[in-house]
Amino acid sequence: MDISSLIIRDANQKDVNVLLKLLKLLFSIEKDFKFDITRQSHGLNMMLDGCGKHRCVKVADINGLVVGMATAQTLISTAEGGISVVVEDMAVSLDWQGRGVGKRLLENITQWAQNRNAVRLSLLTDKDNTAALDFYDHIGWSKTSLICLHKKSHT
Repeated sequence: MDISSLIIRDANQKDVNVLLKLLKLLFSIEKDFKFDITRQSHGLNMMLDGCGKHRCVKVADINGLVVGMATAQTLISTAEGGISVVVEDMAVSLDWQGRGVGKRLLENITQWAQNRNAVRLSLLTDKDNTAALDFYDHIGWSKTSLICLHKKSHT
C-alpha cells in the first residue's frame, strides 16, 4: 500500500483497539508514562465521547487500516490571550513512519485548531527522543525554553 490512499478522519469507537496499540507503541518510547490498558481505554473513551468542539481524536486511515493517530484538546492561554491547543498523543505505526503520515495528521490537527481560532498549538515529547524532535523541527515546530512539571492530584 502506498500513501496516496491516506485519509485523515475522526476516530470512532470501532478504532479503540488499534488506538490502544498505537498508545502502547507511544508509551514504550516515553519515559514518563507506562501503558495501562484500563487507563488508556478510559481516556480514549472520554476523548471520543466529547462533542468534538474542545477535543478531537484523528486517525490516519489507508484503505481501512489505521496507521496513525493524534489527539488534541483546547484550553485558554492567558499568555496568548486566546484559545490554545495541546496535542496530547501522536503516534504512527513503525511500518508507516517516515512516509508523511505524521505530517498529515498534524496538518489536520492544525486545521482543527484554526477552525477554533486557536492562536497556538503545543505538544510535549521526551527530551531524548531525537527522532521525534527532528521530525517536529522538520515540519516547523519550535522548541521553547519551558520545561514541563507535573503533580498527581491524588495519591
